[in-house]
Amino acid sequence: MSVIRQARLGDARAIGRIEVETWRTTYAGMLPDRVLLGMSEQRQAGSWASFLRHRPGDVYVAEAEGAGGRLLGFGNCGPQRDPAFAFAGEVYTLYVLPDAQGGGLGRQLLLALFARLLDGGHRSALVWVVRANPARFFYERLGGKLALQRPIPVGGRPIDAMGYGWTDLGAVLEREARSRARF
Repeated sequence: MSVIRQARLGDARAIGRIEVETWRTTYAGMLPDRVLLGMSEQRQAGSWASFLRHRPGDVYVAEAEGAGGRLLGFGNCGPQRDPAFAFAGEVYTLYVLPDAQGGGLGRQLLLALFARLLDGGHRSALVWVVRANPARFFYERLGGKLALQRPIPVGGRPIDAMGYGWTDLGAVLEREARSRARF
């Protein structure tokens, strides 16, 4: 069992570790090796600490219940970074440790991020996914519609990415709440 909560500054080190581990596991063979090997937990932790200082409410974590509950995943969101896109909000990241995937943590984190966006007045959202990443099917199962495709630069190389969008976050959250109430 796990708990989804807003991240705290003290979570930055674990978030950095999760980011590096999931990138290296997920993107091996998709992204340049030098990018993956050049990642540093310490550097990522510093980056997350800075983000948490400036926008603490926009990062959520999945924490294992119990004493010393370790973090199993995280995600963050905020306003759409590119005003050319017709989505008000954006899910910037969503990562769950490989050994914790498949148990619903990603879904719970995504729904928490959607609620955060909605609370911030963002009624729609977009998430970018590397085309070769099978996680894109996760977003499709949660109602995301392919809205955009474009290359994104990673390590000096263009990587094909797909943008999945939800036009009504309130409806997504209501549907999920009704679904949970049936069980």
